[in-house]
Amino acid sequence: MTHIKTLFVVLLAAGAFLLPGSVSVPQASADGPIVIRFATIVPAGSAFMKATKAWNRSIKELTDNRVELRIYSGGSQGDERDFIRKMRVGQMDAAGVTTTGLGIVARPILVLTAPGLITEYEQAVKARTELSGRFAKIFEDAGFVALSMGEGGKNRIFSTREFARPEDLKSGRPWAWKDDPVFAEFVRVIGANPVRMGLPEVYGGLQTRMIDTVPVSALGAVALQWYTRLKYMAKDNFGIVVGGALLTKEKFDELSEHDQRVLIETSEIAGKANDKLVRRTDDKAYAALVKRGIIVVDTSVHKAEWDAVAKKARENLVGRVYSKSLLEAVEKVVAN
Repeated sequence: MTHIKTLFVVLLAAGAFLLPGSVSVPQASADGPIVIRFATIVPAGSAFMKATKAWNRSIKELTDNRVELRIYSGGSQGDERDFIRKMRVGQMDAAGVTTTGLGIVARPILVLTAPGLITEYEQAVKARTELSGRFAKIFEDAGFVALSMGEGGKNRIFSTREFARPEDLKSGRPWAWKDDPVFAEFVRVIGANPVRMGLPEVYGGLQTRMIDTVPVSALGAVALQWYTRLKYMAKDNFGIVVGGALLTKEKFDELSEHDQRVLIETSEIAGKANDKLVRRTDDKAYAALVKRGIIVVDTSVHKAEWDAVAKKARENLVGRVYSKSLLEAVEKVVAN
C-alpha cells in the first residue's frame, strides 16, 4: 500500500502546483459530477487497480468532486476490442488498454511496437516524449484523447517447444492477437503461419496445443497463468509492451478547461507511477519464472538472424500500419 499512498500524495502535490490561488476554480455542478466510465482488464484486487483508484481519488479531490471515474475492472466489459466498440457508441467513455487497444483506435501508434525497434524502457520514454505532439494528433484525428501512454513490460517470445533461432519457430503454431498485425508479420517473415485468437482463448489454446508460441511479457505470462503451459522463454526481448489510458474526445469536451488540465496532468503522473510498478513487477516475474524452472533461451547467439527478421517485418509494415516517415522519426529518436 505504500506506493499507493505515495502516489496519492504526489498527485495532491501536483494539484497544489496546478491550482494556484490566482486560478478561478469552477464550482461543483448542482447536477452532480461528470462520470467517466472507465473499462480495464486489470483485476479488481491488483496493485494496478489500487493505483487506478488512487488516481480517481485525486481527480475527485482536485476537481472538487466535479469529475470522477466509474471503474469497470477485470474485463467485465469484455476485451479491448469491446472497450473500443463501446466507447465509439457511447456505452463507455474511457479505457485502460494495451498495444492492441491503442492500435485499434490509432493504428500508426503500433510503430512503437515494431519488432526490434524499441527494446529498452529509456528508448520508449524518449520516443513517446519527443513525438508526443505527433501521436496526440493521431489520436485526436481518431476522436480520442490519450490521457497517458506507458509500458506493460518487456515483450519476449515464450514457447512450449525448444528454440534458439528464427527458423526453429517456422513449423510451430505461434499465436497472434486478432487485432495485432505486428507480431503476425514478424512470424510470417520467419515462415510460420500465425494462429489468430482473442486473449481469453490463449490459455485454452496452449492447453489443447492449438498454439505453442506466444509473445508476452513475464508479467503478463504470470498474471494470465500462461507460464503454467510454457517451457521456454527468450532472455532478450524484441520490444516493449505499450499501454495507455484513452478517453473519447466527446467526453473530454464536456469538461471545463480547468478540469481537462487536471485530468491530463494527474493521469500523466499516475502513468509514470504505473510504469515504475510495471518495470519492478516485470523484473520480479522474470526472476520468478526462472526460479520455477522455465528454460531461458539465449537468442543473442543468433542475434544477426533475429535482427534480420525484425528489420524485414518493420519494413513490411510500412504503408499498412504506419508511414515510412513515422518509422524514420522513431528510428531517429531511438538512435540519438
